[in-house]
Amino acid sequence: MIDVAREKQLAAQEAVSFVEDHMTVGLGTGSTVAFLLPALAQTQRQIRCVATSPHTEAIARQLGLVVEPFTNVSSLDIAIDGADQISTEGWLVKGGGAAHTREKLVAITAQHFVVIADSSKVVERIHGPIPLEFLAFGLGSTLRRLGGSAVTLRDVPLSPDGGVIGDYHGSVDDPQALASWFSATPGVVDHGLFPPSMVGTILIGHTDGTVERRTISATS
Repeated sequence: MIDVAREKQLAAQEAVSFVEDHMTVGLGTGSTVAFLLPALAQTQRQIRCVATSPHTEAIARQLGLVVEPFTNVSSLDIAIDGADQISTEGWLVKGGGAAHTREKLVAITAQHFVVIADSSKVVERIHGPIPLEFLAFGLGSTLRRLGGSAVTLRDVPLSPDGGVIGDYHGSVDDPQALASWFSATPGVVDHGLFPPSMVGTILIGHTDGTVERRTISATS
């Protein structure tokens, strides 16, 4: 039996070893990051953080971590976040918590993007749903151009930046082509497909107490 909580905790604790004094650190959002925040706070390292969601920011501050507005930070030494899917090639799907736009911006700003996950997140091939964030303006037009019934809107609040959250349920035969299509579609703020080129290290916890480390690429 997979002990998901234990696996998440193991991956989060391993990620803390990447963080050194005086680093600027991007904090992700989600159930795995919930294990990261207290582990990071317990180190009492002198770090500056940016958060990808108001929830992460609030918890981090409660734990004593220094969180700054992202507008004040132009580069990050490291970003640590979870994932909903991790393919063998290193593609990620993120956005189950509707924070994928901010998460992607933080990840691309970091010199090293570390992904933490339990073993259930590993997949042979990426599949739907793929999270999307839309401008509210012209939403009907955007949905029609994406195939109408292929996209559903979530019954959730707007993103912190005012975006409408939805999911694409169509084919994901070619993640790169799909990501390019989303990015080229006016009205789509961003999507939850993260390419391998963005990923530095993946840490996958296992119930037997081990943490699998996958090095994907040097993050730009």
